[in-house]
Amino acid sequence: MLMEKDLERSRKKESGYRTLLTSVLLSSPGPLILGLGLTVGRSSTQISDFVRRTAELLAIISSFVVFCIIDKHKDYDDKKKASLARGSNTFVGVIMCISGLSMLILALTTGSEDKGNVVPAMVIALSGVIANSIFWWRYTTLYKRNGNTILGVQGRLYGAKSVVDICVTLSLLVVAALPGSAVSKYFDIFGSVLVSLYMLWSGGKTVRQQLKM
Repeated sequence: MLMEKDLERSRKKESGYRTLLTSVLLSSPGPLILGLGLTVGRSSTQISDFVRRTAELLAIISSFVVFCIIDKHKDYDDKKKASLARGSNTFVGVIMCISGLSMLILALTTGSEDKGNVVPAMVIALSGVIANSIFWWRYTTLYKRNGNTILGVQGRLYGAKSVVDICVTLSLLVVAALPGSAVSKYFDIFGSVLVSLYMLWSGGKTVRQQLKM
């Protein structure tokens, strides 16, 4: 019976490791592609999305590294493991807040010039809706199974990413469909502000929860 429990625990850790590694690998190309996309498109929503994805990639990598450290050093006591996990989760929350604040500043200071071609960014955002929704479900399921807080916070992060990508996709769709119009201009700004406020709220909630632990 004890051996079966150990095997089940090992499978859960391996599943969490694979999910985090896949998250890192799939998230890595996003900032680069969006950065290249900025050479042809200058939507404030597009710029904000680039900042957001870059910050989120750092947060995902941080969570993956801490997860591996905790798994490798099995001699760590529960208190030290909890402290490392709490530090990682707090960092994710802070990154979300910084990302949201940066996006808000960009949204309110970007000029109203021609936005260029935003289709590449829109395609990435639409792909993100699908991929992030899958990871949201995956992390939430893993957290319910083993209670690992790192995976739980990643679930919240990907939930926020899914909602944000929906907003970004809709905003860029309007910009692409009505280039240069007043509607696209204000919808672009509205999309950026909405995205940034949601990131600030999600990040703040994560940080507050970790500080209470």
